[in-house]
Amino acid sequence: MRLFDSKTKTKREFTPQNPPRVTLYVCGPTVYDDAHLGHAKSALVFDLLARVLRANGYALTYAKNITDIDDKIINKATQTGEPIADLTARYTEDYHRDMDALGVMRPDIEPRATESIESMLQMIDALIASGHAYATPQGDVYFDTKSDSAYLSLSGRKQEESDTQSRVESSAHKKQSADFALWKALREGGDTFDSPYGAGRPGWHLECSAMIQKHLTCKGDTFGVDIHGGGADLLFPHHENEAAQTRCALGHELANFWVHNGFVTIDGEKMSKSLGNSFFLKDALKHYQGEVLRFYLLGVHYRANFNFSEEDLLASKRRLDKLYRLKKRLFGLTCGDIKTPFQAQLLEALDDDLNVSVAYALIDAMITYANEGLDLNPKDKVLREATLANLTFVESLLGFGTQHPFAYFQFGIDEATKAHIDTLIEERNEAKRAKAFERSDAIRAEISALGISLMDTPQGTFWERKE
Repeated sequence: MRLFDSKTKTKREFTPQNPPRVTLYVCGPTVYDDAHLGHAKSALVFDLLARVLRANGYALTYAKNITDIDDKIINKATQTGEPIADLTARYTEDYHRDMDALGVMRPDIEPRATESIESMLQMIDALIASGHAYATPQGDVYFDTKSDSAYLSLSGRKQEESDTQSRVESSAHKKQSADFALWKALREGGDTFDSPYGAGRPGWHLECSAMIQKHLTCKGDTFGVDIHGGGADLLFPHHENEAAQTRCALGHELANFWVHNGFVTIDGEKMSKSLGNSFFLKDALKHYQGEVLRFYLLGVHYRANFNFSEEDLLASKRRLDKLYRLKKRLFGLTCGDIKTPFQAQLLEALDDDLNVSVAYALIDAMITYANEGLDLNPKDKVLREATLANLTFVESLLGFGTQHPFAYFQFGIDEATKAHIDTLIEERNEAKRAKAFERSDAIRAEISALGISLMDTPQGTFWERKE
């Protein structure tokens, strides 16, 4: 397996520090607003990476944090008048709901910043003791970027005097403008925590280093974590600062591999609320199934920037439709644990830095081959079972093809109409049992007038929307 490492800017063979154990840490959401397509892209990329690692037989421990104390959260709570704990709990629940809709598996560990204060304070103490951090009379604590000779080795940037590390205003009490906050003293409002430096809250960059040390780093590890991931916008300053504080506090590098996914854009503009073009995921899910969005968002290589286009989304859906039509042809069939060359080729493609272009092409070719073979011999048992095994493998590895093949084509029908259709189908079945065929045909026509197609199978009668 090979992954592109953002630090070395090369594709490297992936070798865990303690195989078969693998540790993966991904920066999760700051829960002060609804998830948008940028959050979805990152979550899907690392969900895929986790699936591929496990398919290779690694014993993966996957952690993704929740930032539930931050200036943005405090500002939002101030605006709405909602208690911070209530606000973050609500947006965390909404985030989980949206990720579940995309088929994103929950991480093994989901630490929250507010539950990790003690670990963060321990790291601050170590940094002050070693001369890499300093406290101000105002109660703030900053990391001294000049004290780390390897600072900027991750991003490769050259430090500019104008660079600032604060998510809010810079402070005149910093030694350098690039120094970043490890602890922020109480200002105005917001939840605070006790510390030796006074009441306040942790800096944003600190939490991930502390959580990795707390949850993932074992004695004797060369690195804090095997893989650290997140969006490309986090490379600097967030990940750069994480790397620096871990290196200086603990004497080892934070991660062996740094993996970053590209930006999501709409009409060529970077996804940004400040630009007014943020596409909330909850709105997209009103119009498209989560699995359709998953298939679409994963269809472009993770390191490339992704330009969202509804036209491209519809084309992607038609591609996924073909997989479900094949699944319908095999409905009712079961198969054992069958291994095929296709499965090996698919995993090999994804082992090459998650090469989804090759993976999707392999899936397309498998679908075409299966359909052509079934057209010639619909009862080809070997082909049918191998194809079903292949679809099951795609479902496990890539997370799509998970739905009932007929239910997939029912999307967009409201619950009341679904119930009405089910009632009509039962009435039709009763008419058929009573040999009232005219009544049965009339009901079928009534269902057809609703834009619905019926399929009578040995497993029962199923329906879908007409295309």
